[in-house]
Amino acid sequence: MTATASATPNKTGRFSGWFSRAKSGIDALPMHLPVRLGNAGMTQTKAAPVRVLGFDQALVWVTIALLAWGLVMVYSASIALPDNPRFARAGYNPTFFLTRHAASLVIAFVAGLLTFQVPMKTWERAAPWLFVVSLLLLMAVLIPHIGINVNGARRWLPLGFMRFQPSELAKLAMIFYAASYMVRKMEIKERFFRAVLPMGVAVVVVGMLVMAEPDMGAFMVIAVIAMGILFLGGVNARMFFVIATLVVIAFGTIVATSPWRRERIFAYLDPWSEEHALGKGYQLSHSLIAIGRGEIFGVGLGGSVEKLHWLPEAHTDFLLAVIGEEFGLVGVLLAIGLFLWLTRRVMNIGRQAIALDRVFSGLVAQGVGIWIGFQTFINMGVNLGALPTKGLTLPLMSFGGSAILMNVTALAVVLRIDYENRVLMRGGRV
Repeated sequence: MTATASATPNKTGRFSGWFSRAKSGIDALPMHLPVRLGNAGMTQTKAAPVRVLGFDQALVWVTIALLAWGLVMVYSASIALPDNPRFARAGYNPTFFLTRHAASLVIAFVAGLLTFQVPMKTWERAAPWLFVVSLLLLMAVLIPHIGINVNGARRWLPLGFMRFQPSELAKLAMIFYAASYMVRKMEIKERFFRAVLPMGVAVVVVGMLVMAEPDMGAFMVIAVIAMGILFLGGVNARMFFVIATLVVIAFGTIVATSPWRRERIFAYLDPWSEEHALGKGYQLSHSLIAIGRGEIFGVGLGGSVEKLHWLPEAHTDFLLAVIGEEFGLVGVLLAIGLFLWLTRRVMNIGRQAIALDRVFSGLVAQGVGIWIGFQTFINMGVNLGALPTKGLTLPLMSFGGSAILMNVTALAVVLRIDYENRVLMRGGRV
């Protein structure tokens, strides 16, 4: 009797201790409740606090991996360029392109950090003005003594520390503007003339300015970005196919009326012919030779022969060919895999934002995914001989200060969208 009475207060005290700890809140619990199965007692374990990361670490590390690999490959592809008379006269040294590319990465990193601090509400308000600024810069680059003319193309503005390419800014500005436009026209998106036609006019204006440089590759990317956001924004499928048909007809007309663009198409169809091998098919044929030399595992980093003045623009448009020669099929598949994962992850962040009723942020993220994915597809297709030669760089990897700057800025915006998604899912406010 005495033993039973003494045991009862102990049990009562134990239960009261549990309830007193529970009243103090979940965060104050130092231990989990003990669990007893039959006669076996389970040991008590300390509660592990749940940490929610404020940004997508995997996306950051994949981006850093591509940027670092690009830096190495730009150095490998450009180390012999000072031996070329074209660059020797300018007094370039073997590390000239490496140094400039590294400086572009530093500038892009700082710009990315600053961009991440800007809330998406601010970008939504500034979207029309950013689009106007991009139009003004596209006009400025065409003015003599302001825009820089290189090989007959006027695409760059001198900023002292770097050459800025307004068409790269126009890609990001189009993403913001198209996303903002779709949010504003959500109620009338089924009406062609009131919803789609004004956006089409904006694309035509940008296209005319970009084609005047000329830069057909940038115009293709901008048009695809606008069409993709219209489609993802819920434009009627029939209207979307009408727009797509008109765009295809427009590009077909541009190619048909331009003799040198027609020659590129014919050279793509038969780059090994005597007529094209030393002409418009020269880059493609040497790109295929480089990739063929790499076989499965490549000739080793720095061992490329085609970069030794055989393959033009090896450090920009044809960087993947050098990767294929030095790292083989394995290197090409790794690059494809990284870009595929990156594009898919960015699109998923956009889809998550739309699920949280943040349509502008979701369309912006998906627009960035369309930009990076489509431009990567075009560049890789050109290098592998699957598409006609087109002057588009490999995002995040090819040499080019403006492209690196805008690519990193765009991904910083996506990271901001992901950060705001996480804040909302935790019950916070943005």
